[in-house]
Amino acid sequence: MQIRPSGRSTDFIAPSFGYGCIGFNCSYCYMKRHKPEGLTVAKNIHDVLTAIDHHSWFADVDKPNQTHKHYVTYDIGCNEDLALHHKYYDFDKIVRFFKTHGKAFGSFATKYVNRKLLDYDPANSMRIRFSLMPQKYADLLEPGTSKILDRIIAIDEFLAAGWDVHINFSPVIVTEGWEQEYAALFQLVDKYVTTKHKVKAEVIFLTHNADKHKYNLDHGIPGEELLWRPDIQEDKVSEYGGRNIRYKHDLKNDYIYQFKMLHDLIIPWNTIRYIF
Repeated sequence: MQIRPSGRSTDFIAPSFGYGCIGFNCSYCYMKRHKPEGLTVAKNIHDVLTAIDHHSWFADVDKPNQTHKHYVTYDIGCNEDLALHHKYYDFDKIVRFFKTHGKAFGSFATKYVNRKLLDYDPANSMRIRFSLMPQKYADLLEPGTSKILDRIIAIDEFLAAGWDVHINFSPVIVTEGWEQEYAALFQLVDKYVTTKHKVKAEVIFLTHNADKHKYNLDHGIPGEELLWRPDIQEDKVSEYGGRNIRYKHDLKNDYIYQFKMLHDLIIPWNTIRYIF
């Protein structure tokens, strides 16, 4: 039961309940680099939750920090879209664990608005992070996922149902006209999110991968003209030894500045927890 430090989206990354995806085929998905097809489902949920329980009481984390004021936070959906796959798990057990724990806090990102999750009341002890990008890019890069507007509208619904809700601007795509596309996205967020003081954000610029690039080309998966841009990207070797590609350091600093400037102009109420 390996629990790894994170420090950005959450304090730690928990052991996975599942690994893979059986609903979507997003062009940029890091999970698809390792498991192109199918979903592996863990049957030992109790063991995973027990590991989180034991770890949380001795976790060396200073609070408050940007992940949460009080709780030790764990990403429980790092290797899948947990909202999409929730029917494969005893989800009530997972919610009850965090709702009654008092120390540990569960978090996961999703591109799927699963309104069945509104039937659970985690009492603000779990966070759902709705991933957002301009719909123009989502149509190409993440076909079959929930529409961006539906994800935005769901923010207030999930807040009212007892969920802690943040926005996950990820991956941020840089291409011609990207500033205008993100400005329009921010305007939608400002228009439809009414419980503004509770919603924060994380921002992650695109990292792509050489093997995934080849896989996409070989299998006719669209979007490589947006994802594979050697003219503005540079090589990066990941901590696990994979050859990735990300925006060039100097250019990325400018992109981050432009993103933050637009963001703070249109939705200044939406605190950016971190951006990279």
